[in-house]
Amino acid sequence: MRLGPFDTSRINVRSSDGGGGGMGPRGIGCGTLVIALIGAAVFGLDPMQTIGLVQNVQQQTAPAGSAGGGEELSEEQVCASSAYAREACNALTSLDATWQAAFSRAGIAFEQPVLDLYRGGQVTTQGCGSASAAVGPFYCPADKGIYIDTSFYDQLARMSGTGGDFARLYVIAHEYGHHIQNLTGISDQVRAAQQRNPGAANRLQVAMELQADCYAGMWAGKNRQLIEAGDLEEGLKAASAIGDDTLQRNAGQGVNPESFTHGSSRQRMEALRRGLDAADDTACDIFFEGG
Repeated sequence: MRLGPFDTSRINVRSSDGGGGGMGPRGIGCGTLVIALIGAAVFGLDPMQTIGLVQNVQQQTAPAGSAGGGEELSEEQVCASSAYAREACNALTSLDATWQAAFSRAGIAFEQPVLDLYRGGQVTTQGCGSASAAVGPFYCPADKGIYIDTSFYDQLARMSGTGGDFARLYVIAHEYGHHIQNLTGISDQVRAAQQRNPGAANRLQVAMELQADCYAGMWAGKNRQLIEAGDLEEGLKAASAIGDDTLQRNAGQGVNPESFTHGSSRQRMEALRRGLDAADDTACDIFFEGG
């Protein structure tokens, strides 16, 4: 995807590796807040064990600043620190511009997320506790932070069989989709519905993740002039590789739809494509229509 260069005057970026977000104590997860568990599954953890662990971890509020010391990197230094970081900052610049315009059309107040880039180890959020690298990319609603462990991209390339950029862009755009859900109140509504009806918790979680996939596709579709040959195939391969049924098979388990947290490979590919082909900004609302 032919993204323009990042603009640090228009985006919010920090690095836990450089002290911007802080390296946290040992532990996993973001309490009961909604996070993307792609990385947990990709790194071979059982989806149900992972979601159970995340839901039962005690939430803690982390102090601002670095927990590990060291000089804090400027946004420019963070974005220029690696090819993955540069690409992520390019994507964030485009995502902010695209979604701010969509919110403006809808008359909804918009707030940019913060992109926190780190590699390996553990990271401490400001409101969602601490998470290990095993959790992979996730979004913290409390501090509106998108947390990307860039080493996850290497694993994703091995799993999906593609090292193309669009697979990686799909991941950050998916996490940005959770930010959209946070701003519009969807995530709060879903958590409340899960508490009222625990039996529907998994179904609602899957709907959340599929809508985030759809939002990722919608961003790409709104920038269709930047899509290159092979991008769509890369995204679909990535979506297929991290479908719950594929992950369960690869882990030597039987496929159990009742334990899905993100949706099947087919569902994830269809959600991404729906966003790409969206005719208007409401196309991704379908995942919560009819209750």
